[in-house]
Amino acid sequence: MRNDFLIKFLNEYPMAILPSKLAQIEAFLQFRLAGGPRVEFQAQQAPAYQVYGAVAVLPVFGSILPRADACMEMSGGTSLDRAGARFRQAIEDPAVGSIVLDVDSPGGSVYGVQEFAQEVYAARGRKKVVAVADHLAASAAYWIASAAEQFFVSPSGEVGSIGVVAMHVDYSENLKTEGIKVTYVHAGEHKVEGNQAEPLGDDAKAFIQQRVDEYYEAFVGAVARNRGVTRAKVLKDFGQGRVYGADQAKAVGMVDRVAPLQEVIRGLQPRTRTNRAAASAEADIAAAVLKAS
Repeated sequence: MRNDFLIKFLNEYPMAILPSKLAQIEAFLQFRLAGGPRVEFQAQQAPAYQVYGAVAVLPVFGSILPRADACMEMSGGTSLDRAGARFRQAIEDPAVGSIVLDVDSPGGSVYGVQEFAQEVYAARGRKKVVAVADHLAASAAYWIASAAEQFFVSPSGEVGSIGVVAMHVDYSENLKTEGIKVTYVHAGEHKVEGNQAEPLGDDAKAFIQQRVDEYYEAFVGAVARNRGVTRAKVLKDFGQGRVYGADQAKAVGMVDRVAPLQEVIRGLQPRTRTNRAAASAEADIAAAVLKAS
């Protein structure tokens, strides 16, 4: 029953996710429905956040869903309601001076993303909040990460996939081959439109496209605000649904800097007198090198 619900969810609702990941999820669910064996794994639930010195690191990993259960989180996904609670906890934690969103995600559902990204954006000025794509911030994950005050990507990382997708799978020919006929008894003209037992009609397709467009408009508008650019620039230069590597993403303004996660964490640590002296010495050396050249 759970798999049936997930397939219905994937076929009916817009997703801010890499299309390749969406296809993988659909294929896996069909495999399970066909009687494929469960894959056992050793799961470890991620802590609320890790603190390094005065820096809290919050994971945003795997597929993103609004209210994923503990099993989903333990298998590598992100529940937005839990992520939001952890983020608020870090904001209020007096031991935390800065927050890093450690992002490695292909995206996921559009539900809850706008709200969580708004929380991240609204935290600007309260505490230093940065995001690091280590190593993928795609679609919904990019939406969230772009809301941080600064956005980094690891040298081997990728960001982008600014777009929304909905998928319809038509099983009518398979059902006919198997001698199965599905009859829907319903009230409401559009109640069963887009079902998998029939081809997708033009009206249903147009309505799904309208919903996809609405989420896409919100996505583009949020990215433009978050990155301090125009909507036109997002539409023209930010990949149009493509994923960009670190250097290209930096060149077009999709991120602020290219840097590995640990370097970002070190850079956010409070400067002690010793650290300030070391930084000053490094600056003197750098200045001397530049002068000599």
